[in-house]
Amino acid sequence: MTTSLDRRAVELPPLTSAPRRLFKHPRLMHYNRLAALVLLTNAGLAWARWPLSDRTLAHAALANLALAVLVRQQYVINLFFRLATSAPTSWPLRVRWTLGKVYHFGGLHVGGALAGSAWFLTLTLRTTDGPRAAVGWALVALLAVIVATALPPFRARHHDLFERIHRFGGWSALALFWTHTLLSAPGPVPVAVLAVVTFSVALPWLRLRKVDVRTERPSPHVALARFDHGETPFAGSSTAISRSPLKEWHSFANVPTPGESGFRLTISRAGDWTGSFIDDLPAKVWVKGITTAGVANIEVLFKKVVYVATGSGIGPCLPHLLAAEVPSRLVWATRDPRATYGDALVDEILAVQPHAVVWDTSRRGKPDMVRLAYAAYRDFGAEAVICISNKKLTWQVVHGLERRGIPAYGAIWDS
Repeated sequence: MTTSLDRRAVELPPLTSAPRRLFKHPRLMHYNRLAALVLLTNAGLAWARWPLSDRTLAHAALANLALAVLVRQQYVINLFFRLATSAPTSWPLRVRWTLGKVYHFGGLHVGGALAGSAWFLTLTLRTTDGPRAAVGWALVALLAVIVATALPPFRARHHDLFERIHRFGGWSALALFWTHTLLSAPGPVPVAVLAVVTFSVALPWLRLRKVDVRTERPSPHVALARFDHGETPFAGSSTAISRSPLKEWHSFANVPTPGESGFRLTISRAGDWTGSFIDDLPAKVWVKGITTAGVANIEVLFKKVVYVATGSGIGPCLPHLLAAEVPSRLVWATRDPRATYGDALVDEILAVQPHAVVWDTSRRGKPDMVRLAYAAYRDFGAEAVICISNKKLTWQVVHGLERRGIPAYGAIWDS
């Protein structure tokens, strides 16, 4: 498992022009552009409908908060991916490059949540009816807490708390919105919208169940969890699992094997929860919701792709490598792969990727992943690079390549 690539010998292409690089800056990524588009659309609506009636304020608040909820629904997410990835590879690369950013849909969630909160605050400031005003201010306060704890600095430092506030706060906000709406003598449309939103929130929990899991631990760093409870998810999807369903959930990429039922999850030690899972392998776990498409599903938009992974990032890549729906080349940097992940998994990877670049960091140190990714992209004649790694390295690879005119994709940690 060695490679002839020399990180020092690879010459990166020049940066693109300053205006093009500006639009590749992380702060101007498609996620933020979508959020800005929603906010600007709402600003235009406010200008067009000025002076604003209470009816306009109420309907605008409901529409935006419904957008914020529905855009996170698993069926809606899968629909987004299906529509975006239906484009043929004969379309211009620049169009497919943009369609591949479909996983930035969370910007719609952010824009809808911010705009809906602003509309509802404005409505509450004008409400004088006692009971309705009391419910309104309670909802405004709750929305403020939800928004504040969802800001990146708080979310990054206190993710478990953010998740619980978002879950229980969201449920409470929905109940308060129902109360406020019914106190306002609504028409059939607001009630119908609220009913759809409520069903959307409840649907994943209606599919909650506890299932058997067979686990093996090839090393203290990794657990391989095997499921076969009547579900064989599509390659590139993810499953959320939990040991305490009301406390926290963790999503992992599904690894189905062609021709076999069930699937696997690769769980790497990356925190308290995963560490506890690896140290105390459970016999059963909770699963809920619908298997959901992930970033790597955009591979079908391209004729050839390079997968770049570090450590357990191989998990989300593996189902696509096994399915071989799109010609691909793997670049995988990890610590002592056979000792960490086991011979069986490594042999399975090399069987479908005999020309993979496997960089053993325990022997060779940390590589320059941007250069390794570019070398594989150039030598393989690929059209895009998909990176599955930690946040820092993913952004280094994705933005390092995009600023040089190469389509690149990776998680954006928006949840």
